[in-house]
Amino acid sequence: MATNRKKKRKKQSTAKVILTWVLRVVIVVVITLVILLGTIGIMLHKMVSNESTKPLLITTLMESGQLKFVAHMVASDEEIQQVVEANAMKKMEVEQNTSLIQVATSETPSDDGNTEVFDENGIRLEEISGRSFFAKMLIIKDPSQVCVGSTYPWGKYGKELNELVAGAGGVAGVNGGLYVSTGNAGGTPMGVVVQDGKITYNSPYGLAGLYVIGMNNDNILIVEDISGMSAAAFETYVAEKGIRDAVAFQDEASDSNNHFVPLIINGEPRQLGGQGSGANPRTVIGQRADGAILLLVTDGRGTSGHLGATASDLIAIMQEYGAVNAANLDGGSSSTMVYNGNWEMTSVTFYYQNSSWKLPTAFVVRPKGGN
Repeated sequence: MATNRKKKRKKQSTAKVILTWVLRVVIVVVITLVILLGTIGIMLHKMVSNESTKPLLITTLMESGQLKFVAHMVASDEEIQQVVEANAMKKMEVEQNTSLIQVATSETPSDDGNTEVFDENGIRLEEISGRSFFAKMLIIKDPSQVCVGSTYPWGKYGKELNELVAGAGGVAGVNGGLYVSTGNAGGTPMGVVVQDGKITYNSPYGLAGLYVIGMNNDNILIVEDISGMSAAAFETYVAEKGIRDAVAFQDEASDSNNHFVPLIINGEPRQLGGQGSGANPRTVIGQRADGAILLLVTDGRGTSGHLGATASDLIAIMQEYGAVNAANLDGGSSSTMVYNGNWEMTSVTFYYQNSSWKLPTAFVVRPKGGN
């Protein structure tokens, strides 16, 4: 009996020690969260009180899928609407002039007369540092190597970018178009998807400001408004325009969406109000006059202390690299890049900071001579 009582007292003592440590940990976590939230609250209050930083804060928050509510905590609906309108972009209604793109058949000299250096697959990787972001750009000499990789036939779950690239037999790639990101299942695209001339997803109707972004059979980047188009009309469009690989993204600024697509069309940059957008991680596709494809991914949302890139930043970069046409793709937590089996840019989301969210589509670069 005495032995049993000793064992019982020992178990009770151990349980008390464990409970005490659990309580201590909980208290520390709570205090840390209170301090952190208080600090964030003070920072947000200072930013929203400062007329120079208020527009950037509000537009940045309104572009986030999960943090829109914070914008409504620090500003009224009327203030938010005023800021969004003041930093909006003018709609680009110009028709693309595909004759401006002449795909080069030989090495292209750079502005200083030197020949550009590409790897064995005709790809060059460059790093770009901005005032509030860090970015990497893939320059692909032969646009015929760029295609859409996907998880088709569609299921509930998507795949990480490196899996999509490998599955399409690629050596590089970036995240693609609009998709249902709820719960990070990532298996369902939105709008349209075209692969090797075949429409693998066709539901464009009802998505405001929907654009098709991709390559035609002449290896020219197409960025065109297809909003209001029916599934049947899109089938006709693909056949007539010779679309071989494409995804979709929205150009819509509202309380539910703050997306934009065209950045440069026919060499002309989009007209912006203010910065044109908030600062966030971004993914952009563009094409030079010689046909070379530009794939850009920026960081943001606190990664390395960076807020992200604005529409103004993206236009400036794409102009610097000679883009005749350029379009913004899905960004934020989805923005990622893979090159030669390595993660060059990973998701800014903490849980996926060494990989990407699950995605249904990606722009993939196949190896030179690959099918």
